[in-house]
Amino acid sequence: MRRLPDGAFQVIYLDPPFNTGKQQKRQSIKVKRQSPAEEAVEAAELGEALAHDEAPASTPLTRTGFQGRSYEHTLGELSAFNDEFADYWGFLEPRLVEAWRLLDETGTLYLHLDFRESHYAKVVLDALVGRDKFLNEIIWAYDYGARTSKRWPAKHDTILVYVKNPKRYHFDAAEVDREPYMAPGLVTEAKRERGKLPTDVWWHTIVSPTGKERTGYATQKPAGLLRRMIRASSREGDWVADFFGGSGTTAAVARECGRRVVTVDASADALRTMRTRLGPERVEYRKLTKDGSRLLSAAPKRAKRSR
Repeated sequence: MRRLPDGAFQVIYLDPPFNTGKQQKRQSIKVKRQSPAEEAVEAAELGEALAHDEAPASTPLTRTGFQGRSYEHTLGELSAFNDEFADYWGFLEPRLVEAWRLLDETGTLYLHLDFRESHYAKVVLDALVGRDKFLNEIIWAYDYGARTSKRWPAKHDTILVYVKNPKRYHFDAAEVDREPYMAPGLVTEAKRERGKLPTDVWWHTIVSPTGKERTGYATQKPAGLLRRMIRASSREGDWVADFFGGSGTTAAVARECGRRVVTVDASADALRTMRTRLGPERVEYRKLTKDGSRLLSAAPKRAKRSR
């Protein structure tokens, strides 16, 4: 992400790991406005660093946030966690910083999480980019999978939507697919036939275990979700990015919609899945190296038969 130019993408969709450890302790987040004296010291340090062509000495967790004020938000470390990430926000926060830098002036950021981290993400992004940049909280509701009788079964994800410029962002409602009315008898025949625009609650099934769309990738998201976001928030020919590429849904949908796309993943399984799904036509596969990137063969490799 750090090698890509500022403002390169019209739409950025982030679907990071959800931090699904079962043994969790609550993570504390503090958002503190800096005093005028602290702001003056930080500004002086930044000016001196730039004058000597050096990196600023101030902490990377200090950002200019809501209404131009300077905030220092402190992400409390997890004291106990049984998951892949001992410090989930130490992993995700730098990627949010880079994603915001890469977003076009008229662009839209979609951050896809679930109930474990979405409320923390709202606080972090508000402090990082400003509450005025927040556009929507989308609830993706589905009705599939295991159920419990000990609490209300969790059957939704949260997608936070932020825009780079609240006065200039692109949104085309005419490009969005429509839904049936839940009470069709209360609207005219013409409206029934046309359908209604989706609200901020999206009722959409998960990827069917037996459907043609399924790739076998564990965290694959339905193409219908990405199609709504991409068509609403970008135009044909625009650039779209997904830095947790997974099964390649964002890339496949972007190409289907006539957009250009960059997608990235650290998983070898994800790369294999995407190469099989996208094929060699109009796709360039690269492996990131220390000094740049190395071009890979476009066609998926076939497994060698053992003698």
